[in-house]
Amino acid sequence: MSITGAHPTVDVRTLPDALRLHSVKQPDETAYIVLRNGEEPHDTLTYRQLHDAASLRAAAFAVAGLSGRSAVLLYPSGLEFIRTLLGCMYGRVAGAPVQVPRRRDEVERLRLIADDAGTSTVLTTTEVVHDLRERFGDSRALAGLTFVATDDLPYDPAAAMPTAPGPEDIALLQYTSGSTGVPKGVVVSHANFLANVVETDELWPCEPDGTVVSWLPLFHDMGMLFGVVMPLWAGIPSYLMAPEAFIRRPARWLEAIARFGGTHAAAPSFAYELCARAADEGKTGDVGDLSRWRVAANGAEPVRWTTIRSFTEAFAPYGFDPAAMCPGYGLAENTLKATGSRQDREPAVLWLSTEALRDGTARQADEHTDGAVPLVSSGAAVGRTRVRIVDPATRRPLPEGRVGEIWVDGPCVAGGYLGRPVASEETFRARVTGVEGHTDDAYLRTGDLGFLHDGELYVTGRLKDVIIRRGRNHYPQDIELSAERSVPGLHPNCAAAFSCDDGERERLVVVVETDGRLLNSMGAEKLRRHVYDAVREKQRITPDDVLVVRRGSLPKTSSGKIQRRACKRSYESGGLNAVSVPAGAEGQR
Repeated sequence: MSITGAHPTVDVRTLPDALRLHSVKQPDETAYIVLRNGEEPHDTLTYRQLHDAASLRAAAFAVAGLSGRSAVLLYPSGLEFIRTLLGCMYGRVAGAPVQVPRRRDEVERLRLIADDAGTSTVLTTTEVVHDLRERFGDSRALAGLTFVATDDLPYDPAAAMPTAPGPEDIALLQYTSGSTGVPKGVVVSHANFLANVVETDELWPCEPDGTVVSWLPLFHDMGMLFGVVMPLWAGIPSYLMAPEAFIRRPARWLEAIARFGGTHAAAPSFAYELCARAADEGKTGDVGDLSRWRVAANGAEPVRWTTIRSFTEAFAPYGFDPAAMCPGYGLAENTLKATGSRQDREPAVLWLSTEALRDGTARQADEHTDGAVPLVSSGAAVGRTRVRIVDPATRRPLPEGRVGEIWVDGPCVAGGYLGRPVASEETFRARVTGVEGHTDDAYLRTGDLGFLHDGELYVTGRLKDVIIRRGRNHYPQDIELSAERSVPGLHPNCAAAFSCDDGERERLVVVVETDGRLLNSMGAEKLRRHVYDAVREKQRITPDDVLVVRRGSLPKTSSGKIQRRACKRSYESGGLNAVSVPAGAEGQR
């Protein structure tokens, strides 16, 4: 592969190759800028500084015997994570980024990942080590782990650099977010990483005048690709803010895009909805000129048409181009991006018959027809990535307009799950049947459901999350959306819908979280009734149980996705503390 355009054509086979190139061609240009409180530039890193810091860390890791082995990366969003990530890549250390724990269950998850990765080494910062010992020093999960503070290591400039990595070496152990079960380590090679960023650049080109602005957590695949990898590949600056700064005041993200001339930014759908709601409540003020924003990538969870429409309407007066909204679909097992909508047109939406969709057919309906539901296109594959829709039972390809499992093939598909040969064979090397000449092609089974229309992908849900009632499919995200819209004031991503088997039948459970303000004004029982009625009326399925819990109770991934299975486990074990309702108010079935 090669970098062209603003730079001479140079053979680049790994991300470290790209950094070496930029450290020579544009050594003193700023690569990354951290925004204090999400607003003011605070700390910066040039390409030469990053190359030098990564080289020192790589040499130190080699001396410590880590080359060719793995290590957990435990960092808050910031420059030290980037220095160490590239240091691991330079030094052939398979880094496994993990969220800094704030709760005891997250400490246990850290230990599970370290054990799965076959390492006791945790690379982190002095501050994180101190905080872990202060808050969780008595946790058995930390026993036996060796914490190495990379911001306080005595680096030796004379130490020899290890052998440079090749395309097939492991670049990263990308642990699945946990929304679909126990986290598994996806083995991502340098070739996978580079192929994904090249295809992303083909889809959403980073021109020499480009600028990235990101609040996404850097340890997460979406935040890492858009906040770190893509700008490094393209040689354009990346402005980074802590996720907490965005959550506390979403307008900060938009203000930074306007102030620093952001052209590329990405977020899950709920982030765009938070911004639209803030605008509706008069909490955004004059965010500034958004006309340079060319790619607003939208993924990591179901992309909602109402969110796209409300965001576009709210910020078009500030120069936001509706064509900049670019929904996409991806997953860790494909490094990240699989499909995406191009930036030269507005997102495509299909209004479909809900009844037909439940039967597995995408039949278009009039927007104003009762029972019509909008689905947003996630775009098409680019480069050498291919997408098929396959019947998960027969493994036969399905025609356009039929709902089946999404299968992906191409250079971005990772090598498998670390230490799980059976799961890797089942997931990463699936083969279609009934297609002459293609039975030997291996595909990644995503576990997601969708269909193709005019060559573009429409995602309908997850295979294992589908709720089947009387032989018909009901998608949890549709039920959750009806629950969220049942009462004004409920936050986005506040509901979880799942089924439980009581030994006789499948029961539909809907859990909604809310804050004290809404509870004080309405009461838990009235809120339950609104949710119950909305789901029954809009989705034509009757909940067997509706719970109201306090905000922050629902398990979510680092990217904000509801962890339905974790929520289901908590429900079944009695771990979800429902807000109490008056005696006699139960039995709403």
